Amino acid sequence: MTETKQPFYHARDIRKSFTKGETVDILTGLDLDIAPGETIAIVGASGVGKTTLLNILGTLERPSGGTVLFKGEDVFSRGERELCRFRNRTIGFVFQFHHLLPEFTALENIMIPGLIAGIDKAEIRERAAGLLEQIGLGRRGHHKTGELSGGEQQRVAIARALVMRPSILLADEPTGNLDPRTGNQVFDLIAEINTRLSLATVIVTHNHDLARRMDRCLTLRDGRLHDFA
Repeated sequence: MTETKQPFYHARDIRKSFTKGETVDILTGLDLDIAPGETIAIVGASGVGKTTLLNILGTLERPSGGTVLFKGEDVFSRGERELCRFRNRTIGFVFQFHHLLPEFTALENIMIPGLIAGIDKAEIRERAAGLLEQIGLGRRGHHKTGELSGGEQQRVAIARALVMRPSILLADEPTGNLDPRTGNQVFDLIAEINTRLSLATVIVTHNHDLARRMDRCLTLRDGRLHDFA
């Protein structure tokens, strides 16, 4: 368990509705506080809005109502360009499907967020190479992603999420597309990174055994978060 720290990321009264012929309420006044170094698992049935919630926390999607606060500031009050900059520098994303670019090497894929941010190429290359060493792929950096196993590709995706040294890591079913053994290795890597970097981590997962290893495990049900029973 992590020591108690003051939360720095807050979701307040988050609501999200979709209209396709009729209006469907997905999130109905959800609250969540996230502290530095804390690990949170979110579980729930398919279709209840777990990915939608993660997208809102990551500013990929705007809520229908409510606020997301980072160190007291409503992040959605920013213009779109500033919001993109905030997302690039503050939040790391890991998805079930790694979304690596096949025409680039593992090292180049990790470098991409830094190049987008305008960081010096030599500096971001050094960061990426260091991350490859940390995830155990130091000798695989110049391989195209298609030459890597599924677990190795997900490790590269994790390194890409970390290259900008974010404050928060959001992971959407990061082990869901992997066999159980490889999935456990990827989860162990995320847990190790959380401990080493004191990185706030929120994971959406169907794996209750892995979820119970987090500091907090919450269930998304009826549009709100509940303590996992």
